[in-house]
Amino acid sequence: MKSIAVIFGGKSAEHDVSIITAHIPIIEVLLTDGGFDVWPVYISKEGNWYCDKRMNDLRFFKEPDWEAQVAKWKPVELSFEGGLQICWPRMFGKCVKIDVVFPAMHGTYGEDGSLMGVLRMANVPFAGCDIFASAVAMDKVLTKQVVAAEGMPVVPYVWFTKAQWNKDANAYRARMKDLKWPLFVKPVHLGSSIGITKVKNQEELENAIEVALHYDDKVLVEEGIEPLLEVTLPIMGNDDIRTAECERPLNKTEMFDFSDKYLSGGKSSGVNNAYSEIPAAIGEELTKKFKALGVRVYETLGCTGTARVDFLINDSTKEIFVNEVNTLPGSLYHHNWKKAGVSNRDLVLGLIKLGEERFAAQQKNIYAFKSDILNKVGGPKVQE
Repeated sequence: MKSIAVIFGGKSAEHDVSIITAHIPIIEVLLTDGGFDVWPVYISKEGNWYCDKRMNDLRFFKEPDWEAQVAKWKPVELSFEGGLQICWPRMFGKCVKIDVVFPAMHGTYGEDGSLMGVLRMANVPFAGCDIFASAVAMDKVLTKQVVAAEGMPVVPYVWFTKAQWNKDANAYRARMKDLKWPLFVKPVHLGSSIGITKVKNQEELENAIEVALHYDDKVLVEEGIEPLLEVTLPIMGNDDIRTAECERPLNKTEMFDFSDKYLSGGKSSGVNNAYSEIPAAIGEELTKKFKALGVRVYETLGCTGTARVDFLINDSTKEIFVNEVNTLPGSLYHHNWKKAGVSNRDLVLGLIKLGEERFAAQQKNIYAFKSDILNKVGGPKVQE
């Protein structure tokens, strides 16, 4: 039986969403399948790592004092000796070797490639996108720059860092005058629509920038599209790529926000699957365009495992724009994959297999190089 670590939580604004994704559908499927020894690894908002099988049950996180309970546990330690091991200090050196990892951390330190870097250093296979695609996709500005460089359409935008704004805000205000209202103000590195504001005048813009800079040190201001049609497309694969269904959000507000995504449907299995139309009723021709462009974006960013590509469309002109890429869709967007004929079990186990296949391919690469440079380099003589 393979041991698998599902890593979730983290020092992120999307901490709670991560707990849901880890359980629905990942841990839920792994426990039902019976082919894995499942180790839930929870990272607290303070950055401490904990591992206890009580956390395999989502009901644990609904107990009013669950955070206080976890705080009383001893954090685990990681060992990279012979792969990845989870170790419990003061428990007679107990360690568990992990055969594969399923990252379920949204946002900062997880989805941004940080966790993937740790796992690559540990030389352990893991599901989902690798470090490079994760790092690029996490940065909304960098994503736009990369896809635009490949000739794909993006809406007009302006970006700046906190330091740049504090140094010369008027210069960026002048640049933003070329953008057409309404505008969207976004923290560059956050997901789940946290910190995003739609603005229609200068006063709202100033307030929205202040909010965005509270969450991030880099801000994106982009033109809104009106009349707007949003479409999102989950994609899966390494070299052989498969698309799910085009999905159209049916948000009740002007902006598809955190509440629309996770709360407006009441009790739901992860992402609120009551908010959308699957497949989107946009016609066969547009559907083909979205899927072809989605695959192109996925390949350009070097995505593997899975990702979700989000698009904006002008409902009058039918112009399509690439909006952003999410390398860990909430709850893996399993509700969409079901419509495409992929069960939760096939989705979760399929992503694990893709991660193992990528790992096996990487093991064939040569990462070290032997040279005699140390024998030739100058320097002081060694004292005897």
